[in-house]
Formats: sequence, C-alpha cells, structure tokens
Amino acid sequence: MLTLAGATRYRWSELPKDEPMPLLERRRVIGEQAMISHVTLQKGCLVPTHSHPNEQITCLLSGRLKFTLGDEGAASRQTVIVGPGEVMHLPGNVPHAAEAMEETVVLDVFSPPSANTGIDRKS
Repeated sequence: MLTLAGATRYRWSELPKDEPMPLLERRRVIGEQAMISHVTLQKGCLVPTHSHPNEQITCLLSGRLKFTLGDEGAASRQTVIVGPGEVMHLPGNVPHAAEAMEETVVLDVFSPPSANTGIDRKS
C-alpha cells in the first residue's frame, strides 16, 4: 500500500484475503462511497439467493457465472450466464444467486460500501 496526497495505491496480492463461504476467496478495498472486491470462485461455488440494499456491479475477468435473478419459486425468475468481458449490474434489493460454472475471477463493486454482503450472511 502506498499513500500519496490522500490517494492510496493497493496491490491485490498484498491485501488480506478472507473466505466467507466454501470455494470463495476475496480481497477488498473499502472506501467512503464504494467498495471493490477481487473475488475468486472455484467451480461449483454456489452463492445462495439473497438481496442487499447495496447496488452491485460484477465485472467478469475470467470464467463464467450463472446468475439467477428473482425470488425463489417466482414465475418471473430468470437465469443468465455472464462471461469474461461482461458486466452484471444489480440494483439494490434485487434477489439474486450465482453459481461458478468454472473457476471464475470477478471484481465486485458495491455502493454504498458494507462490511457484510450476501456472501457474509448465513442461510
């Protein structure tokens, strides 16, 4: 980490990592207005359906994620597969789940920042 004139440079490799659920590892930079997480999901990692008030933008760097959108059991529930170079925007309070179809690396941006997101909550 290097701080210059109030700005800070980070290296993902030097940030502490946590494993809030099986098959998932993340590193985070938390600012005042937004948070970015570097997340690696192993094949088969399933993030169960959840929602949060934070707006979320997920940028796929590698791999593939199957997003399921909407409440469980709802007729309007839909799935979409997102791959490298694609971005999924999730407004706050939208129920969603994600499954890694292969090893996948994403950058997740949350606004506002929060110590807890959907992967931190126990089902």
